[in-house]
Amino acid sequence: MNYEDILYEVRSGAAWITINRPERMNAFRGRTCDELIHALNRAGYAPEIGVIVLAGAGDKAFCTGGDQSAHAGQYDGRGTIGLPMEELHSAIRDAPKPVIARVQGYAIGGGNVLCTLCDFTIASERAVFGQVGPKVGSVDPGYGTAFLARVVGEKRAREIWYLCRRYSAAEALAMGLVNAVVPPDQLDAEVQKWCDEIMEKSPTAIAIAKRSFNMDTAHQAGIAGMGMYALKLYYDTDESREGVKAFQEKRKPDFRRYAK
Repeated sequence: MNYEDILYEVRSGAAWITINRPERMNAFRGRTCDELIHALNRAGYAPEIGVIVLAGAGDKAFCTGGDQSAHAGQYDGRGTIGLPMEELHSAIRDAPKPVIARVQGYAIGGGNVLCTLCDFTIASERAVFGQVGPKVGSVDPGYGTAFLARVVGEKRAREIWYLCRRYSAAEALAMGLVNAVVPPDQLDAEVQKWCDEIMEKSPTAIAIAKRSFNMDTAHQAGIAGMGMYALKLYYDTDESREGVKAFQEKRKPDFRRYAK
């Protein structure tokens, strides 16, 4: 596959996969997801690769989720909602190697979900985390909710989704969403340090450990599958469309007029 939306680089046994859409705050479209899935599988089953780094190009954003210009049933990719989110999330979980999220800026919406799913998240002090789904007529009804509750606890997960607040790197570290926070100019060195430590360990032992961790939450794949079908139905409603329209018009949405 020829990559247009991502960059793929190998550094000392680590595969660095970078979403390369900085002009869109590294928001993903269908092609972006397809390329990420291909790259994750490529790195995950390459014997010379011991760890995978997921990053975003530029200084502003790691990833801000789905490209809103393609929302409201207009995504051009495959998958239940027109984006292969189930496949992308599974690619991160199923890769028999640790996946590190390198977060230098905004990790919002679907970008926050990617951080949640990665084995580790290493952030710059400038990183910002949060969900926006209920503000724009969307939600992640699978790993983004159920698995997030495992990571940060039920109360925090509900707060993150119901209130759509933004959290600093320090706050994310305190709630367990992040493993380490460093100054911006030390981010790549810190990520490389973690990669180097992983490369010294038994790859088979790590693969077994990752599978063992995943077994405890394997049922959440079923939740995600069912949830995505519900989300597709929701995207076809005026209530969901109001969120996208308000976002594009830079105004507050009026969801209450659609309440039944």
